[in-house]
Amino acid sequence: MSAKIRKIITSVEQTHKEIGREVSPPTRKAVAVAVIENPFAGKYVEDLDPLMEIGAELGGLLGDACVAALGIEPAEAESYGKAAMVGENGELEHAAAILHPRLGAPLRKAVEKGAALVPSSKKMGGPGQALDVPLGHKDAAYVRSHFDGIEVRVPDAPRPNEIMVAVSVTDSGRPHARVGGLEAGDAVGEDGLR
Repeated sequence: MSAKIRKIITSVEQTHKEIGREVSPPTRKAVAVAVIENPFAGKYVEDLDPLMEIGAELGGLLGDACVAALGIEPAEAESYGKAAMVGENGELEHAAAILHPRLGAPLRKAVEKGAALVPSSKKMGGPGQALDVPLGHKDAAYVRSHFDGIEVRVPDAPRPNEIMVAVSVTDSGRPHARVGGLEAGDAVGEDGLR
């Protein structure tokens, strides 16, 4: 089953100054959101494999959109995350089916490698409600400077029979990160932790 996409929104957040201090180079986060029809809205379905197929489709589509929006090569991506919000006629398991079994592999391809788990969140909501996309370093979970997030809102989504799916990719960590931990440049990225 392919995603029935109503709209895709892609944006880039750049932070040039934080608490009066210049951020050089600016930190950048891209987020791409697809608003799709929920094929299982309003009914219980045991086999969620069609949503898992949609997740695989969206992982590559939205990951590629983020990398393109940042204007970087895939290897230059530093962190990533994913999230989904189901409209009121769906269930949280619909978001889980899209996000977990198959979305990760195409997203990892879009950012080249991605040894670490992709941070995720899922929720139920309605039009204009905030969806937080958690972020973590793509190759090493212990890189604290990349524990972050980005919020997205779509004024007219998700409608009751829709799902809003978001992927975020960054080319940097938080501005002025200084809480210690493994430095991004020291990450090996073999076990997803260090």
